[in-house]
Amino acid sequence: MSAYLSIPRMFAVLLMFVAVLMIMGCQSAYYGAMEKFGYEKRDILVDRVSDARDAQQEAKKQFESALQQFIAVTGFDGGDLQKQYENLKDEYESSEKKASVVHKRISDVEQVAGDLFKEWEKELDQYTSQDLRRSSERQFRQTRGRYQQLIGAMKNAEKKLDPVLGAFRDRVLFLKHNLNSRAIASLRTERARVEADITALIRDMNKSIAEADRFIGEMTPR
Repeated sequence: MSAYLSIPRMFAVLLMFVAVLMIMGCQSAYYGAMEKFGYEKRDILVDRVSDARDAQQEAKKQFESALQQFIAVTGFDGGDLQKQYENLKDEYESSEKKASVVHKRISDVEQVAGDLFKEWEKELDQYTSQDLRRSSERQFRQTRGRYQQLIGAMKNAEKKLDPVLGAFRDRVLFLKHNLNSRAIASLRTERARVEADITALIRDMNKSIAEADRFIGEMTPR
């Protein structure tokens, strides 16, 4: 057996090493390992924004599915009511998982962005050329401004997740303990409110996704 690892095997080992560092919370060691392979904090930020955007897209699809199931339940007119409840419960649980991923991905974006801008601002004082310093500072302010616009859109959508989930959970619990036509009629009167809340969430997610696309485009060299 060769004493040397193949390039794909070496890369796999590196990824495992990086994953362990992330789990251990050793951010400086993680950044150092990534820099050895040409990934600066700027590149990591772009990757994490992309991950957050994808998580929001998945969550948006799930909440749309959950809304359709809620509408189906409130339109129930005979059949297996227990099955309708189980379907709605599954949609709620899937929505909860997708929302959890969104929270995590946005937190990841905030962490690396904070580290990037802190480092960048500190390094401005290391320039000896004032022209280069001014150019870098101008780029720093522009990038930070675009990031603030992006994270503002992300946080605006994110803050709607938990209230929508809470309202959804209430209705799932209500149906669980009241599997009858009277409960369905009660939920039917709230359908417009639930639809309005989820529609507002999806609208803000679309804005956040569009901001992420613009940010990635501006940060990616052409």
